Amino acid sequence: MLMRTFGIVGYSGSGKTTLIERLLPWFMARGLKVAVIKQSHHDFELDVPGKDSWRHRQAGAYEVLISSPYRWAVMHELRGAPEPSLEAHIARLSPCDLVLVEGFKRADLPKLEVWRSANAKPWLHPEDGRILAAAADQAPPGLRHIDLNDVEAIGRFILDTLQIEGKPTC
Repeated sequence: MLMRTFGIVGYSGSGKTTLIERLLPWFMARGLKVAVIKQSHHDFELDVPGKDSWRHRQAGAYEVLISSPYRWAVMHELRGAPEPSLEAHIARLSPCDLVLVEGFKRADLPKLEVWRSANAKPWLHPEDGRILAAAADQAPPGLRHIDLNDVEAIGRFILDTLQIEGKPTC
């Protein structure tokens, strides 16, 4: 199954995570199965210091899988190896209709720039032709503008761009 991917890019504090959080129920209401890949430039912890999975990781485990009746997760320690590519991460996902990618600014996929004037940061789209529109609180120079708070318009733009129609079959 071909999993279609779409990037959500922007500077820290622009509202990328909040936008994705608002888009997910919109896509789910249309019968879509959506996965999210989030890139972080910081070290992060998924498990709580002192808990078993944390202790296994700290002891040197290459991977730790934690499972419960509610969810499971795999933590993979790079231990100095390079960060895997976006393509490698996508290959690990279960089949779905849409993968939203937060971060991976340089990835070769269609993207939406999330931008807020209060951040006082430059636009990303002039340097990246794969950014097709901006969800912003003001119109971007030379690019399609979608109001940052118009979840329906943003969702429809993503579906139209990826040519996803109707209720998927997976």
